[in-house]
Amino acid sequence: MIANRLKLVCIAAVMVLTGCASSQAKWTHPPMAVPFQPTIQQQIQLARIDQLLKRDDLDKATVAQMFYERGLLNDSLGLRDLARLDFNQSLSLKPNQPDVFNILGVYFTQSAHFDAAYEAFDSTLELNPQHPFALRNRGIALYYGGRLALAHDDLLVHYQQGVNDPYRVIWLYFVEFEQDSETAAQKLKLRYDASDKQDWGWQIVRLYLGEITEAQFLNEIATKSESNDQLAERLTEGYFYLAKVYQQQNDFSAAVMLYKLALAGNVYEFVEHRFSLLEISRIMTAYEAQNGPKDTN
Repeated sequence: MIANRLKLVCIAAVMVLTGCASSQAKWTHPPMAVPFQPTIQQQIQLARIDQLLKRDDLDKATVAQMFYERGLLNDSLGLRDLARLDFNQSLSLKPNQPDVFNILGVYFTQSAHFDAAYEAFDSTLELNPQHPFALRNRGIALYYGGRLALAHDDLLVHYQQGVNDPYRVIWLYFVEFEQDSETAAQKLKLRYDASDKQDWGWQIVRLYLGEITEAQFLNEIATKSESNDQLAERLTEGYFYLAKVYQQQNDFSAAVMLYKLALAGNVYEFVEHRFSLLEISRIMTAYEAQNGPKDTN
């Protein structure tokens, strides 16, 4: 019943979107989900780990694992400074942890410390060449760091390892768009045609290819999300990737607004949430360098 009510609210919100195709896009009551909240299970697990860490009869490997697990919990709650402290504590006790280097690399990317990010991802891949996320994450860090050729190398290999994953296609497209926008669109189409099109994320690719409109894209999210959690996750993705469209069109006010909407669901673990603040910061820095400070609230 609650899910149905949320769906009806979101459908109504989609219907009052206005001006979406113009360069001065305005949204009235955009689709929203109830933001993620800390669960009782997360809070109990945090308390349990805190109690265990007070014991003095645990070996270093066990304590390192507990710091890592508490770091993941803090990260999932948006407590990233606390999470980073836990991850560093874990590494100090057990230095050969590829997963810890990987998440720290993501944190360095978020804070635009790109050289540190590259080193962290290099460490991950040295410890585990088959790590499922480090190659992608290093490619994204290289993209944000402006090292497009190296970013393309990483993201192309990552795409080739999973050609039916739409997000691999999308991040590769971002790099190729910066290199040659027309060729990037052609390659995006070829990769879409070659995929199995099963994952929901291919709707994002269809939006980029102009096969569906912005209103249809948001309506798809609103009507086909099966729970509030799924709605929050898909809106986080949807608003982030829609913001990239407006950013590519130099409509920075609309892009900033959409990045803020991507942050609104509190889906802290998604890369789209992680990098929305970085995107806003990049837009603001570029704008202020050219025009002086501007209030985008």
